[in-house]
Amino acid sequence: MNTSTELDLVANASAARQGIGAFNVVLLEHAEAIVAGAERAGRPVILQISQNTASYHGSFEPIMAASLAIAGAASVPAIVHLDHAEDLQLVYAAVEFGVQSVMFDGSTLDYEENVATTRKVVEFCHDHGVFVEAELGEVGGKDGVHAPGARSRPDEVAAFVAATGVDALAVAVGTSHAMTSRVATVDRELIGELAACAGVPLVLHGSSGLSDEELIGAVRAGMTKINISTHLNGLFTAAARQALNADAALVDPRKYITPARNAVAGEVARLLRLLAP
Repeated sequence: MNTSTELDLVANASAARQGIGAFNVVLLEHAEAIVAGAERAGRPVILQISQNTASYHGSFEPIMAASLAIAGAASVPAIVHLDHAEDLQLVYAAVEFGVQSVMFDGSTLDYEENVATTRKVVEFCHDHGVFVEAELGEVGGKDGVHAPGARSRPDEVAAFVAATGVDALAVAVGTSHAMTSRVATVDRELIGELAACAGVPLVLHGSSGLSDEELIGAVRAGMTKINISTHLNGLFTAAARQALNADAALVDPRKYITPARNAVAGEVARLLRLLAP
């Protein structure tokens, strides 16, 4: 049984100045592919289930239960993480259900309310041995702190971490969520400044928009947890579309989902090796 904690995985990666990949689960096949890729690479991995994905499935339990089972049977350390949770009741229920890590997203709240609510989440989660990631400002992508030119401030980052007690913090350094092309760049000098003052590992959201070179640069500058979703979804969809286009009579989902799952597994393995050479 997999007994690793996210605190172990992230702390170890941070100490080694390496990155740890965190990949979003949308369907059961994503969880299977992510773990298969991690096993192929021989690297630890984080499986992320967002509040949006929980809503898509009607509740978090089915996809969370499947992901926990797949991660628990993995031959490498694999953690299941609740991502971008804004609903406190969802946080509490997921922790009671067995999730090992939570990202509470209070980014749309004003600063004082974000601090107070995040601290409340931290106290609850730490009482249950659960790792907490938070976000300062809006790292929502499309707009907000991940809009072009928006950046986290070192003084605010240090104050927020001290006031909340979070285990990791998502910061804005030049990426944006939901990018379908890998053309974004990160502010490596700012990453170094934030890493020096935060006192906790930093998290990079919106990493699908970064090239391999930019990913490596972000990790070397001080980023630890690297979140990637849209890039993998693009590969999944492209592989499924290719299989469907190749055979107009195809009706068995397994025949087009299998190559899609394999495409994600291969890229997860490659990215994990890239982030932690």
